[in-house]
Amino acid sequence: MARKKKSDKTLNVPTAPFRAGDEATFESWPWKPGDLGRPDPKKCSADDTIKHAHGLVRVLGDDNKASGDWNPELNADELRQGLEHMVRLRIFDDRMMKMQRTGKLSFYMRSFGEECVAIAQTMALETQDWIFPTYRQPGAQFVRGRDMVSMICHCLSNAEDNVKGRQMPVHYTYKEGRFISVSSPVGTQFSQAVGVAMASQYKGLDEVTITWIGDGATAEGDYHYALNFASVYNAPVILNVVNNQWAISTHANFARGGNEFASRGLPYGLVSIRVDGNDFLALYAVTQWARERAASGAGATHIEVLTYRLRGHYEGDPARYRELAELEEWKAKDPVARFTTTLAETGVVEAEKIDGLEAAARSRIETAAELALGAPVAEPDDATTDVYV
Repeated sequence: MARKKKSDKTLNVPTAPFRAGDEATFESWPWKPGDLGRPDPKKCSADDTIKHAHGLVRVLGDDNKASGDWNPELNADELRQGLEHMVRLRIFDDRMMKMQRTGKLSFYMRSFGEECVAIAQTMALETQDWIFPTYRQPGAQFVRGRDMVSMICHCLSNAEDNVKGRQMPVHYTYKEGRFISVSSPVGTQFSQAVGVAMASQYKGLDEVTITWIGDGATAEGDYHYALNFASVYNAPVILNVVNNQWAISTHANFARGGNEFASRGLPYGLVSIRVDGNDFLALYAVTQWARERAASGAGATHIEVLTYRLRGHYEGDPARYRELAELEEWKAKDPVARFTTTLAETGVVEAEKIDGLEAAARSRIETAAELALGAPVAEPDDATTDVYV
């Protein structure tokens, strides 16, 4: 039997950089637009993306001006559409939160601070591509054209809910948009997405699958199974780790060793990139690049989306576990505000029309909410509809 060592050292338990009450300090990002080149998506290898995995792909600089090889050069209509989707999602979340707080809705989770993740990335895909989301990618449904009344009816589990009350609120599914049902067990969608990508590959179809996972869920085995299968079978899949810093009250440091998640794909032989998740243009460009790579048969891309959850994990989470100064630091990187500034300064959207954009979104959402709230409640007999025993 081994003797106990005489040492002050013990089990290493990670912790957050700052906790509530700590003095928080922040340094400017060393990564700038133009630091990282855009390699050929059809020819590059994992080794060609080592700098991309340890660095950060940006298009918008600290002055919110676009530059660098990754600038996707979107036209004015595409830019305006992206902003409209993000503004609408933020207001939609606000309206749903009010419904939850007034007892009309049992549960809700917002995407506050992460709006451009699903929206920019889904806009960069083709309509035939498959989407395996988490509960913070509802914006993908806006891009795919889902009616907001349908979305709210799902959250209310009423008679018009397309899954007849068999899922928790915000666990959307949208067959017409190839938006696969959100799953409560974290991480399961990652390996499922690889399987669907492999099926598309086997059938010879021009389809790519995209999926997301949170930083905390990368500690699950599903994450590693997915990376291994994606690498071995060269699956046409885009694997996103959304690093929003916190898995409920557990900091990202508990789910990784090292400074980033992107580099974890390199030992699997996967092309790996870290991207500014609050930069609409960078997210669009990296996803478009990954889609082109997958469609060409070159294989999967592993992406870390660096962002921050500006609200609690769910409505009702007081978020007392993090320092207020950290929250304020990331509010300055708010993706909606940044993109609004970019489009206003370049003349794509006139500053005086921003309020009109918000007012129009608010009106549409209020109308949708009234219609959904007016729908009949589900009948008890519906519980056995479409159930086979």
